[in-house]
Amino acid sequence: VQLVESGGGLVQAGGSLRLSCKASPFTFDDYGIGWFRQAPGKERGLLSCVSFSDGARYYADSVKGRFTISTDIAKNTVYLQMNALKPTDTAVYHCAAYPYPSRQLVGGTPYISCTYLESWGQGTPVTVSS
Repeated sequence: VQLVESGGGLVQAGGSLRLSCKASPFTFDDYGIGWFRQAPGKERGLLSCVSFSDGARYYADSVKGRFTISTDIAKNTVYLQMNALKPTDTAVYHCAAYPYPSRQLVGGTPYISCTYLESWGQGTPVTVSS
């Protein structure tokens, strides 16, 4: 799966950005599409992941309640709406494809687990000023 990100930029703390990820055609059941970020001197961290086939989602604790992942199936596009941004959110944000994600149903809500990283885009930089 080939991925191209856009939407990064400079924003003040407390502000919002929406990132977009355009994916090449793929079989929806075979992949989760997610976002991770990479900051200098820090480990890469998965932020969120979504299934196009059933809408199952995952959010890291660090972004729950602030970030929202969504899909536009007709456009093969994933969005990451980022609100209440903090300077610690400064990083390069990458969209990634995770094959054969696992799923579980908790209280009637589907959740996805994206673990094996297969491909990712070049990234879009996000800078949050204080």
